[in-house]
Amino acid sequence: MSCRLSLPYGTYRLTFHIPEEKIKAVLSPVAMKEIPSTEVEIQRALENPIGCQSLGTMVSPTSRVLLLCDDNTRPTPANIIVPAILRELESGGVRKENIKILMALGTHRPMTLEELQQKLGAEVLAQVEVINHDFRNPDALYDFGLTANGTPVKVNRLVLEADVVIGIGSIVPHHIPGYSGGAKIVQPGICGEDTTAATHLLSVRTRRNMLGIVENKVREEMEAIADRAGVKYIFNTVLDPQGRVVKAFFGDIRQAFRAGVEISRQVYGIPAPGRTPIVLASSHPCDIEFWQAHKTLYPCDMLVEEGGTIIIVTPCPEGVAVTHPEMLEFAGQKPEDIDAQIEEGRIKDKVAGALALAWAKVRQHAEVCLVSDGIKAEVAAKLGFKHADTIEEALEMTWARLGKEARVTVLTHGADTLPLLPEDKLE
Repeated sequence: MSCRLSLPYGTYRLTFHIPEEKIKAVLSPVAMKEIPSTEVEIQRALENPIGCQSLGTMVSPTSRVLLLCDDNTRPTPANIIVPAILRELESGGVRKENIKILMALGTHRPMTLEELQQKLGAEVLAQVEVINHDFRNPDALYDFGLTANGTPVKVNRLVLEADVVIGIGSIVPHHIPGYSGGAKIVQPGICGEDTTAATHLLSVRTRRNMLGIVENKVREEMEAIADRAGVKYIFNTVLDPQGRVVKAFFGDIRQAFRAGVEISRQVYGIPAPGRTPIVLASSHPCDIEFWQAHKTLYPCDMLVEEGGTIIIVTPCPEGVAVTHPEMLEFAGQKPEDIDAQIEEGRIKDKVAGALALAWAKVRQHAEVCLVSDGIKAEVAAKLGFKHADTIEEALEMTWARLGKEARVTVLTHGADTLPLLPEDKLE
């Protein structure tokens, strides 16, 4: 009997048919109880800080404040959060001309005016200065030296001008530091290329997959970098699969983050019955380019049997990586060859090298096939991936290789999913 399923694909959904007996599981984030009002929840978080005093009492009329905000690749509702923070700052006497917003782009492209308006709201743009972080501009960075573990700390120098810095973002499982949120708004958010390369290489060389592990070496480095830069506070949200706020957290960059992780795990930690030969996943909501969509690989890697196939369904309208085009030259190579070229300096973009290394490590254990309008077959081949025009075609190709008896696990929100397998222990 044929089963009709659909997966998120950009702004719409792709519908496909699959024999019902071939499906082992369909995994989706948990639908949490809807809160009455996002605005009320954000205000509640501001009035109940975790590990610090209230925002209105930590500032004065002479305070200079810098807000770090995640970009258009994240669904954090900054258009609601930022106005609430601005009202709190106003209550503390802070003048608008002493407030700046730095878009924590990491290594992403600059946001357009239209994207900034959508993210922050036109009223915010009219009130305060907004700056796009530029990770490749040495004049925009300040060198704070090294962490105790030797990581270079090059951070946007605007932090030097501020008395109070607050990072705004959301908490979801993430393969590099375990979870997004917390100090990740600083590293990679507002750091230079050397700093980001160091933490990303640390992650992929330490463990095959850091997804869902709260305490780890990468998180330790990110928090050390935030300490050096003087970033002490965050406002983080946990969102549901529809992008609605489940709960908000304001406070100390360590304590508020860890409080948020507990809720994030409840939403995105999904019990899985076991591994399957085939894992089929939508990259939603991380689908603007493969630099975002690749996050889908790691939950799938946890679920696929050795030698199986991962099928990623992703639109990627901006292709592979707008700011890292050279990836196509080496991303399809073996992990040991990529790592050697990074060490020898032949791969100049070490951030791209780190992600290419992560992709290659997944390919060691499973075939990867893309169903994507934005990445064509010839480009997918350069990444070391197969390509199919439709989900049905991808499945038929895979069954031809693995056998018709191969069963499938489906992930509706692959990039944010944390599979919880009976034999796994996250530590």
